Amino acid sequence: MLQTSRVIVLQPVLEVYASDDFTLWPVAKSAPYGFLPLSGALDPAEVGTAVMRIADCNNIDPEDDGRPPRPADLLGSFLHGLLTMDDLFVSGGLRITDTATGTTLLPGCCNGLDERRDWLEVVDGTGWASFGHDPSPLAERDGEVVRLTVDAEHDNSPVMEVPVTDLRRLLAGAEQDLIDFLQLAAVWAARHMPAYAAPVASALGRALDLPAPVIPTNP
Repeated sequence: MLQTSRVIVLQPVLEVYASDDFTLWPVAKSAPYGFLPLSGALDPAEVGTAVMRIADCNNIDPEDDGRPPRPADLLGSFLHGLLTMDDLFVSGGLRITDTATGTTLLPGCCNGLDERRDWLEVVDGTGWASFGHDPSPLAERDGEVVRLTVDAEHDNSPVMEVPVTDLRRLLAGAEQDLIDFLQLAAVWAARHMPAYAAPVASALGRALDLPAPVIPTNP
């Protein structure tokens, strides 16, 4: 009997929506709703989609918060929140898939990629963390295994179990994926919005809680 090898795949993912009416720079066609894995392997249109979505997550009008008013130009106006807000948000999180069963744990509503280090609490801290709602994913450590519940609001929710050592390795890989994406985004910004490349790259680094990437001089 053929045995299916069990492989756990962990990816940092960005929550995305259809963007057919977006015209400030090229973006990839997407379904009405989904998740875009972030890594250094994205093509330029996918990077454009990611930058668009991260900027849109923070596209909030200035109030009495000391920020300057929006600039008049369309590009500057769209990027204004990303470039001026102190606390930036990136909707998404970590997606974990068991390739043998197809079981997938997705980040819930209101979860952000900036919260991904809560996973370190699971493996090396309190041993417990949740990641949004609708669904309500839950991670609990039990000895040398982490039990992942896809939706803790349902008694019959699918569950995965991952050895702690494997999860540590997967989390390190996801962090490297984000570092690689950030450097790719810096190259993309230098090509597609050279006047804003440095502040956009710096803001993306702050949004992902990573050091600002190097802006290439000859992208």
